Amino acid sequence: MAEIKVIKRPQLSLGDKLYLPAIAKGLFLTFTHAISSLRGTTRGAKKMRSSGLGVTMQYPEEKWDDSLPEYYRGVPALVTNEEDREKCVSCQLCEFICPPKAIKITPGEIPSDDPWAKVEKRPQAFDIDMTRCIYCGMCEEVCPEEAIFLRKDYVVTGSDRSEMVHDKDRLYEIGGKRVGLVNKWNDLK
Repeated sequence: MAEIKVIKRPQLSLGDKLYLPAIAKGLFLTFTHAISSLRGTTRGAKKMRSSGLGVTMQYPEEKWDDSLPEYYRGVPALVTNEEDREKCVSCQLCEFICPPKAIKITPGEIPSDDPWAKVEKRPQAFDIDMTRCIYCGMCEEVCPEEAIFLRKDYVVTGSDRSEMVHDKDRLYEIGGKRVGLVNKWNDLK
């Protein structure tokens, strides 16, 4: 039979019961941050070229572009190769792996007069709903053809929900052309 252990709850002191020391500590910490913010000496203020009131960035005038880390994942986009051929072959792995189900692909055939008709297929429709995308990067990792990449762009706007669904043409416009050998994990990315 298993042994039963009785654990005694620690007794709180009078100060712990009143919460006054914890409140005072929190107020002191907030006050020190406020003073350093007003003096322009907050941590990271010089690196972010702060306005002097902390590290808050004044967004439309100041952008994150210079301060983005290497590992930043932004807007997903499709790319073409040097010959302006679509790299996507409608394998639909990105659609299946997408956690929020933001990607929808309709496979299509390449016309028979195209020289690559017997070798590959391509998407008839490729849509990414940017209101659902969580920028996780799983679509980029799973793509065997290296056709989808996450760009450094972070500004995705639209006046209504229909503008936030990027179709195939918009995705190729954002992605552009990839020249030369591009391996997923090298520096050319």
